[in-house]
Amino acid sequence: MNIREWPAQDRPREKLLRQGAGSLSDAELLAVFLGSGVRGRNVVELARGLLARFGSLRQLLEADRDAFLGELGLGPVRYGQLQALLEIGRRHLATSIARESVMDSPATVRSYLKVMLRHEASEVFGCLFLDTKHRPLAFEILFRGTIDKACVYPREVVRRALLHNAAALILCHNHPSGHSEPSQEDVHLTLSLKRGLALIDVRVLDHIIVGEGEPLSMVEQGWIVA
Repeated sequence: MNIREWPAQDRPREKLLRQGAGSLSDAELLAVFLGSGVRGRNVVELARGLLARFGSLRQLLEADRDAFLGELGLGPVRYGQLQALLEIGRRHLATSIARESVMDSPATVRSYLKVMLRHEASEVFGCLFLDTKHRPLAFEILFRGTIDKACVYPREVVRRALLHNAAALILCHNHPSGHSEPSQEDVHLTLSLKRGLALIDVRVLDHIIVGEGEPLSMVEQGWIVA
């Protein structure tokens, strides 16, 4: 059945406008983004088929260009729109923490770091540089590695902290395997960076590990002391 023949209250776009985006299922949200279906499939059926094909909304959003363009109903225009949408989300989160202390909004900071790192297929290591009031100055991914390891050079972390005139920072990296528990190497690296950065009066407030689920705080878990 053509979606125009559905009762108005059941159409995804009308439902979003009436009840808010949070009321929509993954398939309905994707249908609103897609806008139209293909021959023989309305937009909701197309969305459900894509979610079944990729496994989840997240896997669809993080699919590489070739996999995305290989699916019926998804072309370069929609791929470009999706990438722009994801970047808008990242920048919105960055803006939401830009003018306040990260100590006042730890959940927002974790959400931001999760968005910045979770989609990475290989392990990466980054820093959120902070001023004297613990407000963000910049976020950078400093090192990229393999599926399970990224080589981190403390001297480069110190150099970037000096460049940004940072008073403090939050370390972060991802675990593409999905397990967010830190390794002993993670702990040793963090302690080494804390000692090195202390020499230039830069505090390490935390080390956030992004895997599946909620990001892990090494401070909250007792692995390190801020």
